[in-house]
Amino acid sequence: MSQVKPMSLQQQIIDLIKASQKILIMPSSPPDGDSIGSALALYIALKKLNKEATVVCPESVPDTYHFLPSTSIIGDHVVASKDFVITIDTQSIKIANIKQIDENQKVNLIITPVNGRLTQEQISFNYGPERYDLIITVDTGGVEQLGHLYSDHVDMFHQIPVINIDHHFSNEHFGRINFVDVMAPSTTELLIGLLELMEKDSGMKLIDEDIATLLLAGIITDTGSFQNANTSPRAFDGSAKLVQYGARQQEIIQHIFKTKQLSMLKLWGRILTKMQTDEKYNIVWSVLTRKDFYDTAADDSETGGIIDELLTNAPGSEIVFLLKERKDGTITCSIRSTTSAIDSSALAEKFGGGGHVQAAGFRMKGVSVEKLEQDILREFRAYQAYRLGRPTEEHSEKPEALKSLAPEELKEKKPEEEKPEPQKLEPKPEPKKIEPKVEPLEIEAKKEPLEIEAKPEPLEIEPPKVEPPKPEPKPEPKPVVAPQPPMPIVPPPAPGFQFQTSGMQAPQAPQPTPSMPPVSQPPSMPQSPSNFNFQAPQNNVPATPPQPGNPDAPNPQYQFGSQQ
Repeated sequence: MSQVKPMSLQQQIIDLIKASQKILIMPSSPPDGDSIGSALALYIALKKLNKEATVVCPESVPDTYHFLPSTSIIGDHVVASKDFVITIDTQSIKIANIKQIDENQKVNLIITPVNGRLTQEQISFNYGPERYDLIITVDTGGVEQLGHLYSDHVDMFHQIPVINIDHHFSNEHFGRINFVDVMAPSTTELLIGLLELMEKDSGMKLIDEDIATLLLAGIITDTGSFQNANTSPRAFDGSAKLVQYGARQQEIIQHIFKTKQLSMLKLWGRILTKMQTDEKYNIVWSVLTRKDFYDTAADDSETGGIIDELLTNAPGSEIVFLLKERKDGTITCSIRSTTSAIDSSALAEKFGGGGHVQAAGFRMKGVSVEKLEQDILREFRAYQAYRLGRPTEEHSEKPEALKSLAPEELKEKKPEEEKPEPQKLEPKPEPKKIEPKVEPLEIEAKKEPLEIEAKPEPLEIEPPKVEPPKPEPKPEPKPVVAPQPPMPIVPPPAPGFQFQTSGMQAPQAPQPTPSMPPVSQPPSMPQSPSNFNFQAPQNNVPATPPQPGNPDAPNPQYQFGSQQ
C-alpha cells in the first residue's frame, strides 16, 4: 500500500487561497521595501485570480517607495469583521421612517410604521457575513508589528485563518499556516516559488513586470543592494530570475539609493552630528528627537538606510543603534551588528523586539527617549562586557557577575566559559593513586637468573599440552633424557610473586653464578625434570613486601621441586 506524501506548505497555502474569496493582506510596520513589495505582489496576483484582495498597513508608505506599482491601494484601517443586523418583517406591516437619536452615550433607533404597531415577533437580530475569509501577513515576525490593526481586531485573528509568510529568525509562528524560512534573504524571495506554483495550478501567467519589480525591490532593500550579511546565492538566483521576468532593476536603484530629498539629507546630517561612540565596548549610536524632525522638516521614515550606509562603517563599531522619537510619542530603535558573533535579535528581545542576527529592532511607548537611551546602553554594555571580558563600571568584578545580564543566546554561544569548571574538579593525581601499577615494581625480578627462563613463554600456547596419550599408528619413541647437571639454588623472588611453568622443555643447564656455589642434587630426585614447578605457597596472605626495619612482616615460604 503506497504511503501518501505530506502536502507541502506552499500547496497548503494555494489550497487555502483557492477556497477563499475575500482576502486581507497585511504587511509589517514600519513598512519597508520587503513588506510593501510582498503585499503588493500578492495583491496583483490575487486580483488576476478574481479574488477580492485588500491591503492595509497601520502606517503610511514612505515617499521613497511611492514609485512602486499599486502603492495607492494600501489602506490604513480594517472594516469591522461582523455587522450587527436588525431585521424587520414587512410582510404584514409597512415602515414609514427609521431615525437614530444619540442620548447619554446610547443610540436609539426609532422605527415608525405606516399603520399598526411592531411586535417582537416581527423583529430579529443577527450578525452579518464576515468581511474577510482569509488573512495573509507578510514580513511580520509578530502580531505586535501590525499595530492597531491587530489590537483593535484581536477576535478577527482568532476566527479567520491566518497565513504567516516571513523570513525573520524571531518569528512567533502565530498563523494557522506558517511559511517561515530564516535562510531566505527576503520575504519576496519566498514568494517567487509560491507564485510559480500558483501559475502551474491555475494555468494562468501571474508574474508580470510589475510583480517582478515589486519582488526584486524586496530583495535589494533587505540585502542593502547585495551588501548585507544575508546576501546568499538564493538572493542572486532569485534576482536573476526576476530580471528575466522583466523586473526594472535600474528604476529600483535610482529611486531607493540615488535619490535623496533635501529634508532627508538634513536629517542625516543631524544624525551624524549627534553620533556617539563607546570605544571600550565598541558601541556606536545616535538619537533623534521630535525637535530634530521638526527642525529639518523631515519625516521619521526618511531615516531609512543611514544606519546601514553610514553608522555601521564607523571604525571599531560592533553594535550600532539609532533611536527615533516619533510624533505620537512612540520610540523606535534600529539595531545592527557588524559581526555575526553578536546576535542583534537577542538584544532587541530584551526590549520586546526581534529580527535577524545582524539586523533587528523594537519600539516602546510611555518612556522618555533619554531614559530609554540609558537603559539600552546599560544592557548593551553588559552584553559586551560578558562577551569581551571587560567589566562595566556598575560591575567591577570579572564577567562571571555579568552572566545574569547577558542574553541566554550568548551564554549558549560561549560554552568555553563554563569548561574550566569540570577541569578544576578533576584531580590530576587520582590516576596515579587508582592505578594498581605497583605490580611492575613487584615483578622487578629482572636482575635474577629466572627471568631468562621466562622468555620461552610463547611455548605455553603450543598445543601439545599434557593430555592422555592417544592411540597413534606409530608412537614416537621416548627421548632419552641426559642426566642434568647440578641445579643451582635460586634465591626466592620477592614476596607475592608467582611464577609457574608447565609442559616446558628443560633449558640448558645455566652456568653457576659465582656468588651462588652449586649444590649436589639429592640422589632421590628424578633426573628428568620434564615438568618444572616453582610456586609460592597458595594462601590468602596478601603479597605484601616486607617493610624495612620490620622483622615481623609476613615472609611466605616457597616450594621448589620438580615433577615427572
